[in-house]
Amino acid sequence: MSNTIDAQLIKSKPVWKQWFDRVRNLSWTWRITWFYLSAMLFLPLVAMFTKAGSVGWAKFWEVAASPIALSTYDVTFTTSLITALINGVFGTTIAWVLVRYDFPGKKMIDASIDLPFALPTAVAGLTLATVYSDNGWIGSLLAPFGIKIAFTRLGVGMAMLFISLPFIVRTVQPVLMEMERDIEEASWCLGASDWQTFRQVILPPLLPSILTGMALGFSRAVGEYGSTVIIASNTPFKDLIAPVLVFQRLEQYDYEGATIIGVVLLMISLVLLLGINILQAWGQRYEN
Repeated sequence: MSNTIDAQLIKSKPVWKQWFDRVRNLSWTWRITWFYLSAMLFLPLVAMFTKAGSVGWAKFWEVAASPIALSTYDVTFTTSLITALINGVFGTTIAWVLVRYDFPGKKMIDASIDLPFALPTAVAGLTLATVYSDNGWIGSLLAPFGIKIAFTRLGVGMAMLFISLPFIVRTVQPVLMEMERDIEEASWCLGASDWQTFRQVILPPLLPSILTGMALGFSRAVGEYGSTVIIASNTPFKDLIAPVLVFQRLEQYDYEGATIIGVVLLMISLVLLLGINILQAWGQRYEN
């Protein structure tokens, strides 16, 4: 009887009081979690959407769908997606070599994988521009063939490859270390080729971690600014990326325009990450 009365009293309260009572009854870990997420994630996002929405739909669409903005979306997201796919292949290969083989200098190479995490992005961009410029060690070898990397869209891709590689390697590496080689040997004993063993035995358990690493690398590449702004020429309709366009708007004191482009970047990123997470969930069926 008392439970029924308490339930009726709760329902009679305003919605905000019901919400406050639920929050008050949460554990301290839940309170700290919600407070931190609200301060660091939810409130800034709400403020960003509110700022962008205050200009009206006509102004929002005019800025978000302007030719230069559409060009930067193409450069940013297309290049990020391509680099994520490339690093998905080569990052998995590097993780395989580091786990399955012993060779001189292995620890040094393993430690260097994390260099993009510690290296300032501006330094990374300067290093890449020096190496891949027409007078650089690699750029000078490609220049006679008409291949130009630095200060082009290809240079943007090189910067994104550099800063996103550790995500794939470090995500796949622990899964490879935990895999038992007895299953592979059993597959070989049953007459399966190396390719069949990899495709049917090794790849399925690795697929979720590969997709996770690609999603992380893609997210990192989309938001990259420091290295790409140095190795690219930042020419509109050529290799100008969206984060640089946002910064240019801020330099022009166009805060509303910068916020609108930032909101579009956020929405596109969320949609793409949702799709990648769906693929990841699809891949996890192999673990069951």
